[in-house]
Amino acid sequence: MGLRARRSASGSPGAAGPRRGVLPLPRLLLLLLLRPGACGAAAQGEAGAPTLYLWKTGPWGRCMGDECGPGGIQTRAVWCAHVEGWTTLHTNCKPAERPSNQQICFKVCDWHKELYDWSLGPWNQCQPVISKSLEKPLECIKGEEGIQVREITCIQKEKDIPAEDIICEYFEPKPLLEQACLIPCQQDCIVSEFSAWSECSKTCGSGLQHRTRHVVAPPQFGGSGCPNLTEFQVCQSSPCEDEESMYSLHVGPWSSCSMPHARQVRQARRRGKNKEREKDRGKGVKDPEARELIKKKRNRNRQNRQENKYWDIQIGYQTREVMCTNKTGKAADLSFCQQEKLPTTFQSCVITKACQVSEWSEWSPCSKTCHDTASPKGTRVRTRIIRQFPIGSDKECPELEEKEPCASQGDVVAPCATYGWRTTEWTECRVDPLLSQQDKRRGNQTALCGGGVQTREVYCVQANENLLSHLNTHKDKEENKYQSTSKSSAAPFLSITFEITASKPVDLKSCTGPVPNTTQLCHIPCPIECEVSPWSAWGPCTYENCNDQQGKKGFKLRKRRITNEPTGGSGGSGNCPHLLEAIPCEEPSCYEWKAVRLGDCEPDNGKECGPGTQVQEVVCINSDGEEVDRQLCRDAIFPIPVACYAPCPKDCVLSMWSAWSSCSHTCSGKTTEGKQIRARSILAYAGEEGGAQCPNSSALQEVRSCNEHPCTVYHWQTGPWGQCIEDTSVSSFNTTTTWNGEASCSVGMQTRKVICVRVNVGQVGPKKCPESLRPETVRPCLLPCRKDCIVTPYSDWTSCPSSCKEGDSGVRKQSRHRVIIQLPANGGRDCTDPLYEEKVCEAPQVCQSYRWKTHKWRRCQLVPWSVRQDSPGAQEGCGPGRQARAITCRKQDGGPAGIHECLWYAGPVPALTQACQIPCQDDCQFTSWSKFSSCNGDCGAVRTRKRTIVGKSKKKEKCKNSHLYPLIETQYCPCDKYNAQPVGNWSDCILPEGKVEALLGVKTQGDTKECGQGYRYQAMACYDQNGRLVETSRCNSHGYIEEACIIPCPSDCKLSEWSNWSRCSKSCGSGVKVRSKWLREKPYNGGRPCPKLDHVNQAQVYEVVPCHSDCSQYIWVPEPWSICKVTFVNMRDNCGEGVQTRKVRCMQNTADGPSDHVEDYLCDPEEMPLGSRECKLPCPEDCVISEWGPWTRCTLPCNQSSFRQRSADPIRQPADEGRACPNAVEKEPCNLNKNCFHYDYNVTDWSTCQLSEKAVCGNGIKTRMLDCVRSDGKSVDLKYCEELGLEKNWPMNTSCVVECPVNCQLSDWSPWSDCSQTCGLTGKMIRRRTVTQPFQGDGRPCPALMEQSKPCPVKPCYQWQYGQWSLCQVQDAQCGEGTRTRNISCVVSNGSADDFSKVVDEEFCTDIEPIIDGNKKMVLEETCTQPCPGDCYLKDWSSWSLCQLTCVNGEDLGFGGIQVRSRAVIIQELENQHLCPEQVLETKSCNDGQCYEYKWMASAWKGSSRTVWCQRSDGINVTDGRLKTWVYGVAAGAFVLLIFIVSMIYLACKKPKKPQRRQNNRLKPLTLAYDGDADM
Repeated sequence: MGLRARRSASGSPGAAGPRRGVLPLPRLLLLLLLRPGACGAAAQGEAGAPTLYLWKTGPWGRCMGDECGPGGIQTRAVWCAHVEGWTTLHTNCKPAERPSNQQICFKVCDWHKELYDWSLGPWNQCQPVISKSLEKPLECIKGEEGIQVREITCIQKEKDIPAEDIICEYFEPKPLLEQACLIPCQQDCIVSEFSAWSECSKTCGSGLQHRTRHVVAPPQFGGSGCPNLTEFQVCQSSPCEDEESMYSLHVGPWSSCSMPHARQVRQARRRGKNKEREKDRGKGVKDPEARELIKKKRNRNRQNRQENKYWDIQIGYQTREVMCTNKTGKAADLSFCQQEKLPTTFQSCVITKACQVSEWSEWSPCSKTCHDTASPKGTRVRTRIIRQFPIGSDKECPELEEKEPCASQGDVVAPCATYGWRTTEWTECRVDPLLSQQDKRRGNQTALCGGGVQTREVYCVQANENLLSHLNTHKDKEENKYQSTSKSSAAPFLSITFEITASKPVDLKSCTGPVPNTTQLCHIPCPIECEVSPWSAWGPCTYENCNDQQGKKGFKLRKRRITNEPTGGSGGSGNCPHLLEAIPCEEPSCYEWKAVRLGDCEPDNGKECGPGTQVQEVVCINSDGEEVDRQLCRDAIFPIPVACYAPCPKDCVLSMWSAWSSCSHTCSGKTTEGKQIRARSILAYAGEEGGAQCPNSSALQEVRSCNEHPCTVYHWQTGPWGQCIEDTSVSSFNTTTTWNGEASCSVGMQTRKVICVRVNVGQVGPKKCPESLRPETVRPCLLPCRKDCIVTPYSDWTSCPSSCKEGDSGVRKQSRHRVIIQLPANGGRDCTDPLYEEKVCEAPQVCQSYRWKTHKWRRCQLVPWSVRQDSPGAQEGCGPGRQARAITCRKQDGGPAGIHECLWYAGPVPALTQACQIPCQDDCQFTSWSKFSSCNGDCGAVRTRKRTIVGKSKKKEKCKNSHLYPLIETQYCPCDKYNAQPVGNWSDCILPEGKVEALLGVKTQGDTKECGQGYRYQAMACYDQNGRLVETSRCNSHGYIEEACIIPCPSDCKLSEWSNWSRCSKSCGSGVKVRSKWLREKPYNGGRPCPKLDHVNQAQVYEVVPCHSDCSQYIWVPEPWSICKVTFVNMRDNCGEGVQTRKVRCMQNTADGPSDHVEDYLCDPEEMPLGSRECKLPCPEDCVISEWGPWTRCTLPCNQSSFRQRSADPIRQPADEGRACPNAVEKEPCNLNKNCFHYDYNVTDWSTCQLSEKAVCGNGIKTRMLDCVRSDGKSVDLKYCEELGLEKNWPMNTSCVVECPVNCQLSDWSPWSDCSQTCGLTGKMIRRRTVTQPFQGDGRPCPALMEQSKPCPVKPCYQWQYGQWSLCQVQDAQCGEGTRTRNISCVVSNGSADDFSKVVDEEFCTDIEPIIDGNKKMVLEETCTQPCPGDCYLKDWSSWSLCQLTCVNGEDLGFGGIQVRSRAVIIQELENQHLCPEQVLETKSCNDGQCYEYKWMASAWKGSSRTVWCQRSDGINVTDGRLKTWVYGVAAGAFVLLIFIVSMIYLACKKPKKPQRRQNNRLKPLTLAYDGDADM
């Protein structure tokens, strides 16, 4: 191939590049011929008329038709066109040549896909592609690109006949017809180094000696052939004393076994009958008993003959030729070969019979009787039986069973049963599996909530059966039935009526899809604790019921309200504290007048000053302080006008009374009395004459009693709501409703206890509490639907063991189970029925084992007399022969069985024939060997067996020769000395296997025992005194050393308890408060990891929540100003400039007003009112004005152009000479952040995710707070922002999730696997577990150990092993066809590759099937050829070489591995060279090959020479290594030969640049070694 490609490339005219403008003549002619129209012109010249118009056709259209298959029609367009391409009229084209525009076609339908498919042929040989580049590379590096093609046809699968491609193309595009391939570089033959020289072929005189080598790698891809594998040289021994024998006795091969001719058979039969008649003459008539025995024996023999029909054993004979040859191989007269005893030329043999089988049976029905899209094919089987077993043939019987895929036939094929997973209900959500080890809530798990885990069971059912469904029609019937039966009786307890037809569980292996998860996270809603507002102020004394005002007793009430929406408890706010407190009081009233404002002081009688009255503005209010219609206060006492004094110009002037202070006590008792104070101060002193003087200081203050009611507070206290009990007085619902999101089925009632409690005392009579405000004690409720226990039907019974086990006497049981798919709830029917049942299997069939029964050997059959008549002993009818016997199949109990049962179960067929000997008079005869004597148990003792000479042999001297015929055999006794040794590594630490959980029922998730004390194991091996492995029981060992070990338990990360919350970071407005946990102990042994560390605070975990401090919680309360103390006293006038002071205290603000004095730091220092100020005390007769009123509010936004003002009212008009009243209005500009402020809402950051104290994880809430911030950055009370009506669109709460710390959950350990080795030291048993729930969050991670192993008990590996072949023995001759034999022995090893097998007694291998090297057929004897002196012959095959791949740079090219073996030629006489066969090599493909490389190696120089050799990459030399290079003194002829030899070896190590013609491997007439220094 390579030559052809190269020649065409180099011969191409373009190789050197053509010159421009010049075309060689041949090419010019070629172009002219190929030019379009050239052929047309020629034709035109011939025909004489131009063909200008041609018919054109379009592609065939789609096949159309009513029915599938052949018979469809497809059409195509046909038109007439000019040769230049344009379309023209049809008349221009010849009508006779018009192509058809329609044809019959095959209409493909979808169901044809089952019938037709592409048939892919094999790829043909890789063919080189003509290279585009004209020059080939000098050296092949990777190979040559090629292309290979294959045949692809569309076939009808059933009949394997070709069909049109278009049918298959309808379903699938046609596969590729060709592909690129690689032709690797040529690989030359590579041979090993030569062996050592053999001994000289002759012991004296001149002979030959040889040495051989074998093929390491065969030539491939056109590489050079193999060199000669043999090398000879002449050898000289001492001169021969006797003349060399020129002749040898040669034994030819045995002829094929043949039967004697019919005439010979008749003669033999006649002779046999004559003998029987002679025997019968000497016998009398037997008694009836003997006759019966003979009859039974005949019947048995007849039966055996009938059973033996499977073996047609015919004993024939075969002959061979014995001749005398000289050393040139030519035949000579037998007399030249002088020998006393000539080899036998005949022997008995068995006629070879081939295996005969019956015709195939009909195909069995298809194993798949249903339709399944996933795997539409089933299998069908047909069988045949053996009619006659092979005899004397190496060829086994053909396969007796044949399978093929099939699809079920029939019009309507039922769909196959499909299987699917089903799950039970989820169990209740449980939080406790998520708790860490240190969590104190482990003790009390009842109130836990938040994130949890729930489990369910998975089972497999037949999916296209009646699936799980609830039938509403049944539900309606049930409800109607209940309603009709409940008219006269109490309302029934309704339930949701699920009519469930659950499928029965089947084997889990039937379901193939992904298994549904068995655990999931869930959530138990946490109860929201009730939050209430602070208490309101105590209200006035009011009637208990204003609509029914009775008696003179009433109550003062104070209230608080629920500020959130609590959940939990039974029914909403049941777990809230009481919201109302009452104090009994006298003289109640429901409505009263309330003074809103006091009018100006109007002097009496229209005077300008002096005594007068002030009228109060009033509104009517109810007991809650709400303004109501004035008519409701018609019975209340209307406030009378208040007496007042309008000062005259010279009168003393007093300020208005201050507001009453808050009451000093909330109630009055024996030691406590509530008081309120108000005060006023002197604004100006009276004149000296005629003016009203100022009162003394006691008159400037007033005290009054308040909160005079006793300190006895009562309230109603409620207990928790009881259980919802069915209310028989209410008719049941017709339909289910929902209550709190749950389906409900009937009305019930709940009650609770309500008592009257006196604060700090306890329960009192109910009359002390206001009856009308008594909370309800009974309320309706909706009963949740009753859920009955629902279980699946029972699964089918597990099958009883179909096959029996020998020696297994255990009771066999079968079981069935069912699964709870709905647990009972709300009083439903309990699961009382058993979930698991088992019963004892019926007594299994008796374990039937089979055995071959061998019958007596028939008489020894000699070679026909006509053949052996010339041999010694022919007259007396003795000598070697062959005998046959019948074999039959029996059950273990002796009953007859079919022959095929024994073929399956009884091991190899016993020998049907054997060689036998009819002793001649001269033969020695002995008894059979006795059994061996018993051993006494001592090591080194021997046991013996004996035989004796019988008959006339006792008198023969040769029979007494104990060397030839030993009468006693000895054997060493087995020794009982054993020693045990540990082998292998320790196993993993294995926990003792606890009680296996029940198969059924709903599994719960918890901590499984994964730690504690376990055991680890190390295997023990037992050896005898010869170092042979024996059963461990011999060493009194159970096979293991066992040692306790500890698997440390995981310890979770341990944190401290939560610290207390810090104080709110702000005293006014919104701030934050923090709490944290600290690390106490790190996790170890796979415990739960610690949460992320907060490096700022060095806390392990912390929580931050917003907090709000009420800005008006603590307020400054100033007392009234003192009298203005004049600094420059004018005693006469007692007036002028001075200073006045007042006390300012920080007080806690309550609903009833400021109450207790607290530390000043709790109030805002910036807001503290002034404690002193400058003042002016008006002189008598001067104008006196009131205190300044409050400043008006600045208009927003703050702007200096806007002003605020305050005003004061004149109280005393000046006298004529007095100072007039000043301007009573003050104005000031509105300055931002001084007297004018902007306000805005500010929202805090989100808190950390807050969970309920009872939750571990799950849904939580993040909160933030609104803050009102003044424009100077100060937080103020929210009312400032609220008054402005600012928008607040921010959500204050948002949901969040705290990831649940789910511990890794593992499955149970699987059962221990079978041992990885059936015997030996390295066997392991493995068990595995899987992750059923991966860890999440800060849960305990999964352990790395998902697989455990422990050593198997050590068992010796017994096997049969061939011994070495004996030398080829030719009986009574020097050469020719002989036999060689070998033995099999039972050997023991430890199973490892490097252990040398040791021979043991054959009894150890009795239970092992006699298979050697995977072959059941034992070959202990085979024919061989012993070459005659002077013969040229082939040596035995070399061993198969290593498997070698075709590689480039160490990469496999994908051609597969190849192995090679070879036979070298051995020559004994030089003159017989022309008779030598050719050397032979044989290759075979192999797996698990390797890439090998070859490289030159050289030794160090020694003087002027060194050794050079070629070495394979695995270290094997592929030349002899004795090639030397001389620098000086080499003769010219030797030098030429040396160059030739070097180049030959170079071919082995270097790929040739030119392909060489494969050389003839026939041995050359004679190649003498070049002084032993050149290796070919």
